Amino acid sequence: MLVAQGLTKEFDSGSHHLTVLRDVSFTIPQGTFVAIVGPSGSGKTTLLGLLAGLDTPSRGRVLLDDADLTAMTEDERARLRGQKVGFVFQSFQLIPTLNALENVQVPLELRGDSGASHRARELLERVGLGDRLDHLPTQLSGGEQQRVAIARAFSNRPAILFADEPTGNLDGSTGARIVELLEELNRESRTTIVLVTHDLGLARRAQRLIRLADGLVVEDTNGTGDAGPGTGP
Repeated sequence: MLVAQGLTKEFDSGSHHLTVLRDVSFTIPQGTFVAIVGPSGSGKTTLLGLLAGLDTPSRGRVLLDDADLTAMTEDERARLRGQKVGFVFQSFQLIPTLNALENVQVPLELRGDSGASHRARELLERVGLGDRLDHLPTQLSGGEQQRVAIARAFSNRPAILFADEPTGNLDGSTGARIVELLEELNRESRTTIVLVTHDLGLARRAQRLIRLADGLVVEDTNGTGDAGPGTGP
């Protein structure tokens, strides 16, 4: 589903040259739940942006479902994201003037999906918010808002979902429930999930853990502690 080949990302700022990622390579099979961890400044969010086609690498390439993101125009990458990619962010990014149902409907309506309302209701019921459809984001708790964001992310039935610190603004127990929900959706939908988090406890619940330090992959293990696939020497 996802292949990173020799990803390097560099920035120039005045006389300073910064290398954020250095020759990062791995392969993520369809249906895998992967956690990417590392300290602040290790390159986690930069890597997620490259994998999702939100940014382009200085060197290397990304293949998403056999499509070479680095060979595409921005418009082509945007179309591919609309077809195959979902996003969940730490900040929820719900539209404050729309209720829960309307927030989930937005991407479906943008695609012209005639069944937008039914699909949105179904998803909100699956994440336990069937009785909160008419509530605005300000009327929902942080955990409820994140569940709306997850329902929205799954609305277009993505082949892969990228989650950037989705539990970062939540307390520990609420964050654990959010990860349980992602695990459930991963099992039921076979959606590949790539989760960036600073919480090692949550990360260890993933099927595979990739650890970054100073822009390098320093660990790539599956749930049993063995080396993951596609890591190279």
